[in-house]
Amino acid sequence: MTRIVVADTGPLIALARVEQLDLLRRQYRDVCVPEAVYSELAMDSSRPGATELKGAFEAGWITVQVAADVNAVAELTRLLDPGEAEAIVLAEEQHARFLLIDDAMGRRVARRRGISVVGVASVLLAAKAHGELATVGPILEDLCGIGYRLSPRLIGAVLERAGE
Repeated sequence: MTRIVVADTGPLIALARVEQLDLLRRQYRDVCVPEAVYSELAMDSSRPGATELKGAFEAGWITVQVAADVNAVAELTRLLDPGEAEAIVLAEEQHARFLLIDDAMGRRVARRRGISVVGVASVLLAAKAHGELATVGPILEDLCGIGYRLSPRLIGAVLERAGE
């Protein structure tokens, strides 16, 4: 297993929109995305978070890598969008530390393929455990405020685990 973290689109946009993208750099250093995720990020747009994402790529701590197994990607795109499919294949190929993905179907598929998966909530909990955040509650509220889907059950479990 490498230290590389492979990321899907949703968590990157969410963290950028609530100004917490840098948590990934501080905790994991090496983050990469497949080409489809890079395209989905639409960093040349005026979307919220686009400037933060563009800065991370320009600084070089998020990079783009190619998912080489086009057959595996094609197979997965029957169930998933191209970004999720490529992210799963890239995580396999890179023997990634984990795949950062919140999509339920994508998580199930990745787990069936033996890939460790985490979501935004896990990133926040890890950041609190490492002293990067004092609390996770306000960030969870911010995520919900931008429309990021987090179930009340998940929020409750995260707050309990964080001791908040």
